[in-house]
Amino acid sequence: MIKVYSTPTCPWCMKVKDFLREHKIKFENIDVSVDINGAREMVKKSGQMGVPVIDLNGEIVVGFDEEKLKRILRIK
Repeated sequence: MIKVYSTPTCPWCMKVKDFLREHKIKFENIDVSVDINGAREMVKKSGQMGVPVIDLNGEIVVGFDEEKLKRILRIK
């Protein structure tokens, strides 16, 4: 399962989630503004405090890097 660590006010988080929905890719959204365990998990995985962080089955993408997401997800 793909996990998106985000906050409700982050515009780049919204872009990531819109991108995934557009390509019909299911994901779990973890709101790190209220989920402290999720925030800790995000930092442990990425070393980052900033959002979005996307966990693509163990491959971590920090920020909305559309080209990298397309490559990992094999989207043309």
